[in-house]
Amino acid sequence: MPRTLALPLALRRRLPLVTAAALGLSLLLPREGRAQQGEPQVRVLLLESAAATVSGLAGGLRLRDGRGTVLAETAAGQPLSLRLSAAQVEAQGLMRPVVAYELWIEPLSQAGGDGALAVENRRYRGRLQVLPGASQLQLINHLGVESYLPSVVGSEMPASWPLEALRAQAVAARTYALQQRKPEAPFDLRATVASQAYKGVEAETPSTWEAVRGTRTLVITYRQALINAVFHSSSGGSTENSGELWARQLPYLVSVSDFDEQSPVRVWRQPLPPEQLQRAFAEIGGASRIEVLSSSSTGRVRQARVLGPRGQLLLSGADLRRRLGLRSTTVRFEPLGTEALGLPSLGADPQGQAAWGGAARTRWPLAVDSASGAPLPGPPPLPDVFAPAAAPITGLVAIGRGFGHGVGMSQWGAFGLARRGEGFEAILRHFYQGVEVGPFRESVAQLSSLPSSAGSPAASPTATTFRIPTVIANRQP
Repeated sequence: MPRTLALPLALRRRLPLVTAAALGLSLLLPREGRAQQGEPQVRVLLLESAAATVSGLAGGLRLRDGRGTVLAETAAGQPLSLRLSAAQVEAQGLMRPVVAYELWIEPLSQAGGDGALAVENRRYRGRLQVLPGASQLQLINHLGVESYLPSVVGSEMPASWPLEALRAQAVAARTYALQQRKPEAPFDLRATVASQAYKGVEAETPSTWEAVRGTRTLVITYRQALINAVFHSSSGGSTENSGELWARQLPYLVSVSDFDEQSPVRVWRQPLPPEQLQRAFAEIGGASRIEVLSSSSTGRVRQARVLGPRGQLLLSGADLRRRLGLRSTTVRFEPLGTEALGLPSLGADPQGQAAWGGAARTRWPLAVDSASGAPLPGPPPLPDVFAPAAAPITGLVAIGRGFGHGVGMSQWGAFGLARRGEGFEAILRHFYQGVEVGPFRESVAQLSSLPSSAGSPAASPTATTFRIPTVIANRQP
């Protein structure tokens, strides 16, 4: 449902005017985080809630309505309580409550202040727009993309990682944010991994600021259009073709080798006790077995069958991952009871023959008489690993590789390549095949929204470059 349907008709009719007036408000940011003229803006949904607390820091807050009229100001540190009231935003904690159909909150910077505001005790740069919905408020952070990125880089990667990996993350995050802008929607991005993680000022560090400054304005393009610069933690050896998991195969999102050998989740095991299986597959009473029916070329589950006491389910790999909380869909399942019996499981196969497919092998040699060499009577035949006879199956164990969807840039792979001495551009060109890295142009953003049938249109002769000085520190050739 469009966001404006929850607003009174008279307000909906003037929304374009309201938005234009509101966007003209000046940003009050510190020098390092201030949006320069011409810098693209992004709108990030921080919170959806029926109530929220916002406070100023060094210099208090200024409140405006959607037309830009100043409604009130607060002292430094003074909290505001926001709540939904009759399809409007009500701000309490002032001399008298302020009620508006659209509320803008901006920090008042003072000498020595950082010009940030706090939402639920987390600090953010830029301004805050508060919109009423049917049952919740939407708190949307408006700020320049170059002020947004230092927090994203620090939220997505450890700030102690090699600078070239941080730079690769900065360019990928900038490209993703600009490609995701939606002028017709109330916001462009979410502050969670549903878009890309954004934890505010606390996630910024000197190294993340250096990574952003050292790649300022740079984005990734394919045939003059911004790419969909998706990324993930670790692929487990090979990234995935986008068309094998999603509806469309993009030419730059193809499977390549990963360099994530140092990833702690390159290989993992996750026990799935009966209680969890019963919650995950309540409609069939739990799961006694999960069979992988089809996989992608790199081994990610595309479809699986879950067998339970009251029937069976056919699920996609993504749905299976969601229900079980798996790190990735590169996974297979074994009975948890095999470990209780002390039997070798497929994932523990020291030769790797059975771990991801392959012939079965003898588990241990037969005993022989030391004098004659004749075989001694051996133990009874071992039960099958998948159906141990000596004990009931008490659950399952998931054995997998990687963390995330596996498409695009692997963050642990970027770490590995940076440790090998590769620069950020080489890292990006490895994970996004056939792309270019260069300064952002607004015409590029417009091209990126064209349908795939549009081909490769030439850049507009009237295109305006994002005119902010580009400084690439220690740029790799």
